[in-house]
Amino acid sequence: MSGAVSGAASEVECWLIDTGRPAAVVADLWQLLDADERARADGMDPVLRDRFTVVRGAVRRLVGARLGRPPAEVRWRRGPNGKPEAADAGGLRVSWSASGTLAVLALAEQRAVGVDVERLHEARTAERMAARWFPFEEERFVAEPVEPSERAARFTGLWCRREACVKAYGGRLTQSFGVSVVGTSPVLVADPGGLGAGPARVCDVPVPGPFRAAVAALGDPPLHVNSCVWQQS
Repeated sequence: MSGAVSGAASEVECWLIDTGRPAAVVADLWQLLDADERARADGMDPVLRDRFTVVRGAVRRLVGARLGRPPAEVRWRRGPNGKPEAADAGGLRVSWSASGTLAVLALAEQRAVGVDVERLHEARTAERMAARWFPFEEERFVAEPVEPSERAARFTGLWCRREACVKAYGGRLTQSFGVSVVGTSPVLVADPGGLGAGPARVCDVPVPGPFRAAVAALGDPPLHVNSCVWQQS
């Protein structure tokens, strides 16, 4: 599969983006968005519009810096199932996710990548969803006799791992429910089933507050995650 690699370990940059920014920063980032992004933002309520603007503007700044081009000149193309990728990016692969006031951008060279961040789910909802959708070993892991907050954290962490894998493979969420991602991070997904061909590595990404995040990259080499915090510049 395109983007899968073997051999030496590779690094993924994971940029943590606080989407709660002052109005002046939001206005500055708005100038970087293309017509499609602005049209999408205009249909949102003001809080979501500002968060969307910060995420897309920050992504443009970071991807533009890696490609050596102005942020406003970064162009997107749609991959399988609508996954966005930077156009004319050489080997740079991109994925991002946002939840509430936190977003995470993953950047990798020559290796398809996916990232997901989620605010912690409520414990009862987590147990019901795990029982319905997760493989048995994951359902059992979530339902162990631990504090409700820990069950919520376990479910949310597994959900992020699953979503990250889906994005890395360019698949659909329903194709992932038979694939187990439980275990100590980093996890090797040796058999992705209907998601695609070849293995993947998935790692938890440390994030602040009531969130969990994970990143996945195709291929069997070890995966090194370098976490950074984005600051407006």
